[in-house]
Amino acid sequence: MSDSRDLLRAASAKLAAAGIDNPRLEARVLWEAAGDPERFDAFVSRRIAREPVAYITGHKEFWSLDFLVAPGVLIPRPDTETIIEQVLAEFPDRSAPLKLLDFGTGSGCILAALLTEFPNARGLGIEASDAARAIATANMTRLGLADRAEIRGGNWDENLDGRFDVIVSNPPYIPTADIAGLEPDVRDYEPVSALDGGADGLDAVRALAPALKRLGGTAFVEIGIGQSEAASAILAAAGLQVLRVASDLAGVSRIVIARAKK
Repeated sequence: MSDSRDLLRAASAKLAAAGIDNPRLEARVLWEAAGDPERFDAFVSRRIAREPVAYITGHKEFWSLDFLVAPGVLIPRPDTETIIEQVLAEFPDRSAPLKLLDFGTGSGCILAALLTEFPNARGLGIEASDAARAIATANMTRLGLADRAEIRGGNWDENLDGRFDVIVSNPPYIPTADIAGLEPDVRDYEPVSALDGGADGLDAVRALAPALKRLGGTAFVEIGIGQSEAASAILAAAGLQVLRVASDLAGVSRIVIARAKK
């Protein structure tokens, strides 16, 4: 036990010296994932190089569910749980047989969380990245949701038809010029395709807006800081009724909720 405490203290000091926030907590997470001193030392070295903890351990919690993650897949974030909260507020009947659509499903965390909350729902996740599709498919299987979830390749709504009750998306929304200033954990490791939203960060919202109107239902779209007015205007111009903008736990306007006008 004393050996493990010494290893944790030394690792915490190294992480702190490298500028890592919460070095004690991260050292413990890495130790629990490593299982032996040699592997732990390798994990710490990777973290000092600013590789995200989720990529090192291969796991990330979202909505109290455990998700596999890997390089090439955006790491789930607590802010995105606001989407789940807002869907639950809009659709209080948990037994409803909803048809769910997730654009840019990534790890599948949003879709899986919703399918867990709505046991009679079925969902479709659209993802352009081969690596992300493989991870999302694996997560659906691990969580026992494979029989109600389909993960399909595609670029937004191409070759997609039908009507959906709920459409969710956490699209890329960081302005291109801001990418270089991101923390190295994000900038150097997470997929740029899942981050870069174009010059003003709203390219994906513009691409999605016609699809949200055509496919019906209520849409829940994640946005970046300071984008709520512009994103709402884009959706309104496409013929959607913006119901509200929801804030995350930090008070940041984070989710635009809209519905196709009848």
